[in-house]
Amino acid sequence: MAAAAFKLPRLPWADGALAPHISAETISFHYGKHHQAYVTKLNELVGQSADFKGKRLLDIIRQAPAGTMRNQAGQVYNHCFYWDSMSPNGGGEPRGEIRKLIDRDFGSFAAFKEKFSAVAAGHFGSGWAWLVKTPEGKVAIEQTHDGDSIVMKDGVRPLLTCDVWEHAYYIDYRNARPKYIEAWWNLINWDFANANLGALDVYQCEHAHNN
Repeated sequence: MAAAAFKLPRLPWADGALAPHISAETISFHYGKHHQAYVTKLNELVGQSADFKGKRLLDIIRQAPAGTMRNQAGQVYNHCFYWDSMSPNGGGEPRGEIRKLIDRDFGSFAAFKEKFSAVAAGHFGSGWAWLVKTPEGKVAIEQTHDGDSIVMKDGVRPLLTCDVWEHAYYIDYRNARPKYIEAWWNLINWDFANANLGALDVYQCEHAHNN
């Protein structure tokens, strides 16, 4: 049997490291069940498609037609990005270059936080809220639905993301998505955002690739 193209990447912290904001039980299901299922299904689909064997994850997201393969690839990437967007040592106010850009483009961190929280809480159905850098060099808030990934948008660089699918918060917060979002701010990884700003290329989720 051929080796799988993609693997479930290791978490950047232990299962219980985000408690009390996100429990070990939530991570066990979200990472161990949901994220794993996206990886497994993507490998199955890639194995059945001569057009996508050997393709990188970003290439599949950007080149696959709308449908199951693109959704699975998008979810693998989005979850990699989400895990790295959080840290047990995160939270607080932004620092470094990301703080300068937020203050410039939103007026203040408080204004940005209020707007981002409103977008994430008000997103209809399942999806993602993103902090991005636009092709014009500004920081902005975007949202994508279901399995769509922000990297489908040309020139847009993701900096941070918040998962607003119910499986991200239902065990801990039931249907109270705003409470989950408020807790997420205690985990936000500003170092990751600054690293994405300074990187030569968009985040690749290389730790999900077997090759």
